[in-house]
Amino acid sequence: MLKRLCKNSGIELSLLGTGCWAFGGGEYWGAQNQDDADNVIHGSVDLGINYFDTAEAYNEGRGESSLGKALKGVPRDRFMIGTKINPSNCYKETLIRHCEASLKRLQTDYIDLYMVHWPLHSHSIRHFTNDIHRIENPPEISEAIEALRELKQQGKIRYFGVSNFSCNWIKKMTLEEIAVNELPYNLLCRAIEYDTLPLCEENGIGIIGYMALLQGILADIYPEFEDIPVWQRRTRHFNSKRTKECRHGEGGAEEETAIALKGIRRVCKETGLPMAEIAIRWILENDAITCTLVGSRNVSELSANVKAVNAPLSEEIKAELDQITLPLMEKLGNHFDYYESAENDRTL
Repeated sequence: MLKRLCKNSGIELSLLGTGCWAFGGGEYWGAQNQDDADNVIHGSVDLGINYFDTAEAYNEGRGESSLGKALKGVPRDRFMIGTKINPSNCYKETLIRHCEASLKRLQTDYIDLYMVHWPLHSHSIRHFTNDIHRIENPPEISEAIEALRELKQQGKIRYFGVSNFSCNWIKKMTLEEIAVNELPYNLLCRAIEYDTLPLCEENGIGIIGYMALLQGILADIYPEFEDIPVWQRRTRHFNSKRTKECRHGEGGAEEETAIALKGIRRVCKETGLPMAEIAIRWILENDAITCTLVGSRNVSELSANVKAVNAPLSEEIKAELDQITLPLMEKLGNHFDYYESAENDRTL
């Protein structure tokens, strides 16, 4: 599989990375069989995927533990692990302890990419803890960076980065130290194109895209909006009144989303390509994206996702898809926290 370079760090990531959010099982994705996780990881390595992404927040640490079990016995030089620390745990000594806990769960001596999961402010932190002291006294980015530098010097992490950081937050850091910024990016979620993606590209920061298939919506498995599970229907694409689980409180962009999906389906019909394959190919046509994550629950899903990497889209189809989804991009605006209102965007 082809790889792309993260300029600030010099590491090369496979175009497709395996997202491990579902590993370990939990309320959001349901049960996940460890044998399936093992097969997905081994299959990924065999197919040339070298990056595996998780977080301490995924299923209360079980995601990291499951990935660690799955990677046991795989030569360490054949893969890279990226994991993320909750913003509520970014006080210096706390961050160091949590990194060491992640190392134990992952059963590895070092983490290749260690990322701060969300910006460090009260609104972001309250999504990870009920501790009032932490919510009202968020850690400073400077102390998080100090801890990350120390962990790097000790060899416990190779490089550090961020996730869901907009331009305002990136500029608070020394740009050449940031290896990657992990961001949501797909045909229906293009907000990073406004300014965050260009800033990262200009400053050598690799971009790891997540939510490539918008949690199944771009896999074309839901004929109508009503068919989409409530947990996957909480983004600003949908009217918040559709489900009590939704918290953004906005009217959504359902008309623009429906029109975009209709146009994408037309392109699929004309090309004979499945929507998931079209969606992944479209992302990878953007050279600023170093790696895009796709979650695979089993080997058959993995094989289908990898197939999309093997052939690029034509310039004409790429341009057509850009135009089809532009009205939705403009409707949602320069806000890539798709679960909060534009006013309460956690990335700002």
